[in-house]
Order: sequence, then structure tokens, then C-alpha cells
Amino acid sequence: MVLGKSTLAKIIMGLEKQDSGEIILNGKDITALSVNERAEIGIGFAFQQPVKFKGITVYDLIKLSAKKEISKKEACDILSMVGLCAREYVDREVNSSLSGGELKRIEIATVIARESELTIFDEPEAGIDLWSFNSLIQVFEKMRKEIKGSTIIISHQEKILNIADKIVLLNSGKIEKIGSKEEVMGSVFKSTVCCKLERKG
Repeated sequence: MVLGKSTLAKIIMGLEKQDSGEIILNGKDITALSVNERAEIGIGFAFQQPVKFKGITVYDLIKLSAKKEISKKEACDILSMVGLCAREYVDREVNSSLSGGELKRIEIATVIARESELTIFDEPEAGIDLWSFNSLIQVFEKMRKEIKGSTIIISHQEKILNIADKIVLLNSGKIEKIGSKEEVMGSVFKSTVCCKLERKG
């Protein structure tokens, strides 16, 4: 198996199986755990293209994502965190009437509601316009300051690298370098990059 960016993300989540090696989370070997088991112990995953759910409202989706009972007011507060006007979105259906940027923000809202220990974003900038991308950067910065958990963002975008605490440079399936932006910038745009936003608190 050639380890690329999406493959790496899916292996961590358990959507794909690696040929060899182990996956360790907080000192525990989780290699044999299923996707559902990994979600239960605190791993969240955001796809390149968010899934649409005909007949399900934004509020329904946030409730499903949360590990606890969540009121409509709490859901609205989370939507506000990701820059969406809660009154306009909380009862909307999660379907093709929403733009790529709106779907990305709603997906991030579900991740926040989940309160995962580790959240993985696989190229969150894919399929959205520049304005929406710049807004996503603000959302990630807010998550970095306020959410108690670690976030891995797989991306080629320099603006995302600018907010990363640590950068992992992946080249031809191998880790080439780990460090700050300044330490890896020389070859960063030639390869796939995995950015980590460190756990707070």
C-alpha cells in the first residue's frame, strides 16, 4: 500500500487497513478497533466532500453527532462558532441546496458537538471557494483556542500551515520531516502535509 494523504487519514480512522505497523492513541494500541470503536474512544473524521443527508435537518445532524443530549439553543451556539447564522440554518435540510462552504461549516459544527479527543480533516479546502476557505481558517483558529482536543489537518495550503503547531511532511509514503513551519518550509510544497493543532488544557 502506498501511503498518501487520504489513505493516512482513513487508516487512522479505521476506514482502511494498513499493511503493517500499529496505530497508537494515548499509549494504547487501537490497530484492531473498528471505525465505531475508534469513534467511541474519541476519534472524529471530516471527509473531503461532506455527506448530504436528504430529510435530515442541521439540528438533527448535530444531535446525532453529539455524545449527549443537546438542545436547539446549544446547537445554535455551535453553529455560531463556525460562522453560520443559527436561525437561518438550524432547521434547514442537509442537502444540495447548501453550498460547499456551508456544508464544510456544518460538518465542523458536528465535529465540535462530538468533542472528539482527536479530529482529522482531510483537505478541508477541497471544493470550496476562496471566501469560504478564508472563513474556514478563522474557524480552525477558533477551534485551536477553544476546543480541548487535537486536530490533524491534511492540506497543501500555506494559510493552514500558518496556524499549525507542528507540521509533518509526508513524501512518497514516508515521513520526511517533523517540525515547525520554519523548519520544514524548504520542501513543504513539494509534498503532502499533515498539520497538527495541539491539544489545549
